Amino acid sequence: MKHYLDIKTWSRKNHFDFFKEFSEPFFGVTVEVDCSTVYNKVKREGKPVFLTYLYKSLIAVNKVENFRYRIEEGKVAVYDQVDPAPTVPREDDTFGFSSFKFHSDYDKFIQAGAAAMAKVKKSANLDPSTQPNVVQYSVLPWLSFTSNSHARQLSHSDSVPKITFGKLERVEEKLKMPMSVHVNHALMDGYHVGQYVEYFQELLNQD
Repeated sequence: MKHYLDIKTWSRKNHFDFFKEFSEPFFGVTVEVDCSTVYNKVKREGKPVFLTYLYKSLIAVNKVENFRYRIEEGKVAVYDQVDPAPTVPREDDTFGFSSFKFHSDYDKFIQAGAAAMAKVKKSANLDPSTQPNVVQYSVLPWLSFTSNSHARQLSHSDSVPKITFGKLERVEEKLKMPMSVHVNHALMDGYHVGQYVEYFQELLNQD
């Protein structure tokens, strides 16, 4: 479900009008998050690491309203919920795209995610999601990056956030992970990205 934002009364109307005209309206940041608590917990319980990070990320994403905004025919749609569209690695060193519904129930989310990823691993197709109410996720477990960019078709209108997780590394007895967040500046600012990162880190700290 969705409704449309009243742009005329929106406090960011001028920012929206300004950045929506850019040929490249996306900006991105790379931050480091502490995964020590959640990693130890999922390993202890035998839960899937990536899907657990994804679950917690989506809780944080859905909590920040601007991450649920999408530009549709010049209007700003506000979705009640956004779902994950993560890349899935295959044994032949390629990858495919997956998508599935976000469930607030952890076990249901893990079950749905595992099924969607298993299906992609058996396929040779890309099948990228065309749904606007998703966040596109990638994972680069081989790299502890300090910056990141994305291949984009600039002639195609895009307002879907993109989040990438990197390699887990031990730093001063902490398990740290780089994460990049790319978003459309017409819809949000660094303040909103900061909210997401703060919420996500709080969830990662929960035992």
